[in-house]
Amino acid sequence: MGFNGRVANLDEPLQKVLGDKTAKVLAKGLDLHTVGDLLHHYPRRHAHRGELTPLNDLQDGEHVTVMAEVVKVQGRSLTRSPGYVLEITVTDGTGELRLSFFGRKGSFVPERDLSPGTRGLFAGKISSYNQRNGKVVRQLAHPQYKVVAASDADRAAREWADEIIPIYPTTKGLDIDAIGKSVGLLLDQIDLGADPMPDDLRRRRGMTDLKSAYEGIHRPKKWRELEVAKDRLKWDEAFVLQIALAQRRLAAAALPAKPRPATPGGLLDAFDERLPFDLTEGQREVGTEIAADLSVEHPMHRLLQGDVGAGKTVVALRAMLQVVDGGGQAALLAPTEVLAQQHYRSITGMLGELAQAGQIGGAEQATRVTLLTGSQGAKARKTALLEAASGSAGIVVGTHALLQDQVQFADLGLVVVDEQHRFGVEQRDALREKVSGGRPHVLVMTATPIPRTVAMTVFGDLETSVLGQLPAGRAQIQTHVVPPEKPAFLARTWERIREEAGQGRQIYIVCPRIGEQEGDEGDVPAAEAEDGPRRSPLGIMELLPRLEGELLAGLRIGVLHGKLHPDEKDAVMRRFAARELDVLLATTVIEVGVDVPNATVMVIMDADRFGVSQLHQLRGRVGRGQLHGLCLLVTDAEPGSKSRERLDAVASTTDGFKLSRLDLEQRREGDVLGAAQAGRSSSLRLLTLQDDEKVILAAREEATALVNADPELAGHPGLAAELAALLDADRTEYLEKT
Repeated sequence: MGFNGRVANLDEPLQKVLGDKTAKVLAKGLDLHTVGDLLHHYPRRHAHRGELTPLNDLQDGEHVTVMAEVVKVQGRSLTRSPGYVLEITVTDGTGELRLSFFGRKGSFVPERDLSPGTRGLFAGKISSYNQRNGKVVRQLAHPQYKVVAASDADRAAREWADEIIPIYPTTKGLDIDAIGKSVGLLLDQIDLGADPMPDDLRRRRGMTDLKSAYEGIHRPKKWRELEVAKDRLKWDEAFVLQIALAQRRLAAAALPAKPRPATPGGLLDAFDERLPFDLTEGQREVGTEIAADLSVEHPMHRLLQGDVGAGKTVVALRAMLQVVDGGGQAALLAPTEVLAQQHYRSITGMLGELAQAGQIGGAEQATRVTLLTGSQGAKARKTALLEAASGSAGIVVGTHALLQDQVQFADLGLVVVDEQHRFGVEQRDALREKVSGGRPHVLVMTATPIPRTVAMTVFGDLETSVLGQLPAGRAQIQTHVVPPEKPAFLARTWERIREEAGQGRQIYIVCPRIGEQEGDEGDVPAAEAEDGPRRSPLGIMELLPRLEGELLAGLRIGVLHGKLHPDEKDAVMRRFAARELDVLLATTVIEVGVDVPNATVMVIMDADRFGVSQLHQLRGRVGRGQLHGLCLLVTDAEPGSKSRERLDAVASTTDGFKLSRLDLEQRREGDVLGAAQAGRSSSLRLLTLQDDEKVILAAREEATALVNADPELAGHPGLAAELAALLDADRTEYLEKT
């Protein structure tokens, strides 16, 4: 492995620098192909060998560094498997330690380096085993070591113990040392040229140069040097990403859209007059922001987020009515038929005669609300398509069916995307393309609270509005874990359900999946990986016979899951809403949008199989009226397990924003540019969305100022090259569509 010359290009193929053999292993095992790829293959952590430990003080499981002298070297063949072990016994005068190296006979470098009488430093993790004679032997398996001369022992020991060791993600055929040597070869040869970060910005923020940052992350001599390097490289990740998003915001602001200013005395004013409740201060503030956005000649791109029950639907409906007043149409895209039907019933119910245009009893300013889903019959579908295309329907509510080519609008002015995380980029883009001569205004809603850092990155090209205040009259929800060590709690759960049903109230029971053969509808794989192999999650078809025959005999139980025909789903939900059912046994199809104020209890079976946000969403189905809600998280997760800690956290607070931060810590961040939708890994290597909010906020401000002054980065060619490297074809397409 070697190369004579300078490496001046991060795009240089690794085989030119490291040779074919090493380059092939890096490409196959770690997906590293260029000099830049390897330089950005940062250590996952940095180890410190630490103080020397006397051999008589060693404890199992400790990572130690010892100074000792070799007293015995012997090798032996393994009896139960092919192979060979080299065993070297060392002592420091206080005790003995065995060094074990496994491999093929004659292949050991330590056998040549560590002959009896040799003095050395040895580092690794202590373990022990019992010999046949009952003697306990402490050992280091494959320790790091360094031979030292007796006269130089003290100084060498201090230097070696203080050395910072980069620990790289490895692959078969290349260990940590080999990767470190490969990186070192690049660092010795590379000529990065001018620093891509503007000099004035770098000086203002007190950042080191890029070459020093690479040196500091890969082979730091001091811990401070490592921290300075991380600060610079984190900044680069945040800054280049925010430049991409700032360019998108600037480009979006230049696109044309038909303004839809408020119309005094129109449909919106009539709706406000008939509202049976007062809007919260937050709803009024966000409504004012949206109304202003809709009034300009450039498309609104706004994210509306709020906790469960914060009243986002009313805010979105008021925006839709403003657009209808302006002669346009609004489309509400929902991820499931259950939610689309729920939105349709909710909107028509809130509007009353204002949704009955052309009908007897319809108000003078009335419009029409149309539902379009994939399961509709031919006649209903034809009517819905005609109402959307003719413009007679001011509001069109639907599922993915809205995205089909045959769906046309007379004048689509606003697209509202509910539970946006359920949709891919292409699906959202398809609706926007149904507007000729401009772009529609876009309002993206989510009931899953999003940490500020995520909003600034994943949704960095959208303006963000937050509803943090719950409407007056919303009841409290108590949450309790029903654990395996307290079986009486589970028995009490069924008693409580009977008591609530006896008072005319209703109950949800949620299971992770439908049955033994059907696919899961919960978050099962992540939960199983967390705490090891476990039994299969409970299915609703397995629980149903026990409920009907024993646990809840005599109560009216309905079943709802994703594989039912949409008409059956709708029928079950209508019966539950009409109080014809006491208990709704369901999968997560009820996670969002289901609104039954009479439901007071939510029981989640195998609750540890679900993610934090999912549990919070499910919990939000109760306590939606004047009646207090109760959520019971049934689990067999043991105390102290990660799953149990997650459930305890959900039970401890109803603040969705706190829980969203916990959820972010426990999940992979994915690719913040959206490529995770295609199964790609994250473009963030050091920057973490949960820990680096200050960095992201500062980078956003600096990037916005720079892009406003130099939109095409003409005066910053180094940054333009960094941006081009970040934005490959797939990611560019993603940003074009978002």
